[in-house]
Parts: sequence; C-alpha cells; structure tokens
Amino acid sequence: MSASRLLSVLLLLQSSGRLSAQTIADELGVSVRTAYRDLTRLQAAGVPVYAEPGRGGGYRLLDGYRTRLTGMSEGEARALFFAGLPGPAADLGLAGEVTAARLKLLAALPAGLREEAARTAAVFHLDAPGWYREPERTPHLPLLVDAVLTRRAVDVRYRRWRAPQEVSRRLRPYGLVLKSGTWYLVAATETGVATYRATQVLDAVVSEEVFDRPGDFDLGTYWTSYLDDFRTRRYTGTATIRLSPQGRRRLPDNVPPEVVRAVDSTATAAGADGWVEAVIPTESTRHACGELLRLGVDVEVIAPAELRLAMAETIGVLARAYEVH
Repeated sequence: MSASRLLSVLLLLQSSGRLSAQTIADELGVSVRTAYRDLTRLQAAGVPVYAEPGRGGGYRLLDGYRTRLTGMSEGEARALFFAGLPGPAADLGLAGEVTAARLKLLAALPAGLREEAARTAAVFHLDAPGWYREPERTPHLPLLVDAVLTRRAVDVRYRRWRAPQEVSRRLRPYGLVLKSGTWYLVAATETGVATYRATQVLDAVVSEEVFDRPGDFDLGTYWTSYLDDFRTRRYTGTATIRLSPQGRRRLPDNVPPEVVRAVDSTATAAGADGWVEAVIPTESTRHACGELLRLGVDVEVIAPAELRLAMAETIGVLARAYEVH
C-alpha cells in the first residue's frame, strides 16, 4: 500500500467533492479494485469517507472535513519537493525546512496515515553518490538555488577543462539537475543554453538583473537532449576486441553501459574456448586503453592498430616495472 497514494485519494476528494471509484482510478492510474481498497483503508484510518449510492453518486468526504496542511512557510513548501531526498536537500540548504515540513505533514494526517507514512519512510533511503567516490562539495549551491527560484542572473567564475581554464560568465539559471550525486546548473548565456557542473563554480554573486525563463523551456526535455548529444560527442571511434567468458562477465563493472550493449549486440564466437569478438564504441585512444586495461588478460584489442600498440606499450611498461631481478 502506498501512503502517498492514500494522501492523493484524500486530496482528490477534498478538492473535487464527489468522485466515483472509476474516476479516482483513472486519475491515479490504478485499477478500480485498487481504488476501492484505498477508500476502505482511508475509512479504516479514521477519514470520514462515505459513499452516495444511485445515479450521480460516488464517494465524498463528510461536509466540513479538511486536512490540516497549513502553517507552512515558503521555504518549507519548497522543501516538500525534497522530502524524500535528505542528502540533496542538505546540499540545497533546505535540511531544516525539510525536517519542519515533514513534521507538519505528519501532524496533519490522521493517525492511520501517520503510521503508514512512518512505515514507508522506514524502508526507503536514497544515497545519490556512486560507489568509490566521495560526495562533491558544492558551497555555492544554495546561492544558485535562490537564483533559480527568484530568476536572478548570477555572475560566476567558472573552471572548465579547455583553455583558458578559468572564465567569467553571466548566467541566467533555468534549473538544477542531480546526476549520480553530482549537481549541474542549466543556464542561459548570451550564446544559448548550456550546462555547468556546480562544483566547478569558483565564485558566484547574484546580480540585480531579473530574467524571464522561456515558457516553452522544459528542464527534463532539455536534460534528455543534452545526454543524447553528450553520448554522440563522447564516442568518436570504434574498436574490435576479443573477450574471454570471464571478461564478458566483468564488463558491466568496468565499462559504461553503451560499451556493454555494443558487445551484446555485435558479439560473435571467436573459438571453441568461449571467447567472443565484438565491436565497441571508443573515445580517445588513451581513454580506451585505460578502460580496457581494467579487464587484464581477459581482453585483447584486434583493431585499430593505434589502440593495439598503446595497449602493448602500456603493458610493456608495467612488465618492466614489476620485473624480478
């Protein structure tokens, strides 16, 4: 049973007056049987839901009944969006507001729903950063959050990978994205919309300029397009490799998903010993060499010659370093 869905049913009844079970099911994308079960659970939790029989009937709340979701500050209302994300909420400077908002939400719920919400909270936990890495420090993130919400331009000093490494920019923030524990700022400049890694913002000052975000801009759509473009730009070549059965099993833990999918779709038998030959996408020769070396003796590069030579030279240096005298 989803506590959040029960709350959705309650708010639907509160805002709409009378609803049929079919309408509730359609609104929440569940079966009619599930809608009936949710209504029964609400009644058992002490919510005064009753059925009106006959044509034009349905379910409604007792006249005058209202949930008590009141008394929230603007900051606490914002924090509701991060109520299940304590780590990211702390990054955004909203940890206190999240705690206060959750307490007020729980206090406003009937006893039965409070227990359901507590059980749900006890069995889910989000840990955004990936394995083998420390969470990144983002000291300017709260300032960027404020700039996004108030639509104020920000003057930043930013460190990028290409020269000159440090640049100054006036950004008009459209939104923030959390990707694998890393925060990214999506912002407009004089040349268009771009993406900036929040940890690379060295200094930031909110300006007096107020801007309007385009009405047709959708952050989720932009991010999906950005990722597709990034993957296209990321892989500039291909390589033909041979993999042992052990190497193929180890592949998902050592290379990106795109490489794993390429092996799965192009692999052909390369001998009776279970080895396969496949074509994979590659970035630079240096990057591909480092990535494939993680597989040790379970991989062999067939082509291109440049990558095969780089692998041989690197292995030669390692062999000399570990040579027993």
